[in-house]
Amino acid sequence: MNKLLILGAGTAGTMAANHLLATLDKSAWSITVVDQDTEHRYQPGYLFIPFWMKPERVVKDRRELLHDGIEFVEAGIAKVHREEREVELVDGRRLSYDWLIIASGTRPDPTLVDGMADGSLWRDKVHEFYTYEGSVALKKSLAEFTEGRILVHITEMPIKCPVAPLEFAFLVEDHFRKQGIRHKVDITYVTPLDGAFTKPVASKELGGLLKDRSIRLAADFAVERIDNEAQKLVAYDGRELPFDLLVTIPPNVGQQFVMDSGLGNDAGFVPVDKHTLRSVVDERIFVLGDASDIPTSKAGSVAHFAVEEFIDNFVAAVDGRPLPNAFDGHANCFIESGRGQAMLLDFNYDTQPLKGTFPVPVVGPMTLLKPSRANHLGKLAFEQIYWKMLLPGHKLPVSSHMSMAGKRQPKE
Repeated sequence: MNKLLILGAGTAGTMAANHLLATLDKSAWSITVVDQDTEHRYQPGYLFIPFWMKPERVVKDRRELLHDGIEFVEAGIAKVHREEREVELVDGRRLSYDWLIIASGTRPDPTLVDGMADGSLWRDKVHEFYTYEGSVALKKSLAEFTEGRILVHITEMPIKCPVAPLEFAFLVEDHFRKQGIRHKVDITYVTPLDGAFTKPVASKELGGLLKDRSIRLAADFAVERIDNEAQKLVAYDGRELPFDLLVTIPPNVGQQFVMDSGLGNDAGFVPVDKHTLRSVVDERIFVLGDASDIPTSKAGSVAHFAVEEFIDNFVAAVDGRPLPNAFDGHANCFIESGRGQAMLLDFNYDTQPLKGTFPVPVVGPMTLLKPSRANHLGKLAFEQIYWKMLLPGHKLPVSSHMSMAGKRQPKE
């Protein structure tokens, strides 16, 4: 019996387990998934909890999302012992494997910024929405906020879902506009990047939308610390930004067991071949989702497209054949822009987000890098697609490879 061990029961781990159960010979394989708890959380919902979504809506039992025939082990992961092909759990147990998939994701670590997690304002006037607990705490503070200065801040890149901070800025602006107190609230988007986003075309469009919504942009801001007493965000270059409410994105890092196992880079992400997702140090290890160091967005769409490319590669690897598929870094991300609209980005390793229509040229119905009602409805519909189609392993009518159809190259 071949033993497949999957570390992490989030988006990538659950998808991979369900896909492989349907692909591999059940009489010859056992599939075991390990995670520290039984709660699978729909993380795109964290963005909406501070505004309107009920917290309990984003949580389901991991075990109910894994198909019959997949074993689930609830335990923390201590270390991967590659030489012995064993994974040591926090409770001391060891699980052996023939093949290993690391799908343990990423996590925000507010302890890495002086004055953030250890400051007196944490979960009071300094918040984050990248965790379930953080989004719930922010909901309460936002409901009580009626005037003052709000900073929406990114500490450093990479982060999970790099468009989410922009989405929050647009949604919080719309939130106060609907309440009729927008004129009492000053909003600044603070980023270490030199613009609103990482790529020129998207940065120009998103920066323009910030300007249209009267949201200030503080670019090239490398935070040194949070001054809790003075309620200021302090940069290494001496700039200081005062706030009444700070919504920050802490540094995102890989899991501790990845670092302790010697599998990660300085940030705890596992180096892989970006096209095959195979570990560069161990051919028996593949890495899916946010846990790898691939140079594209850490987003659910990337996990989805990558897993679809991975399945055939895994079967080939087991058979000792060349891997047939090459993942192109395809990412497809909705950006809530307020006013009941959203934007859409579609890009990969080699092609930046461009303007145009998706998935069909001219017809769309989605527009790229332009707010529309259809995009907003698509973002909301994705919640049910996620639970009922994506996680169970059903094929979606969207190619895992990015297409140039409908996209317009910028004029020189």
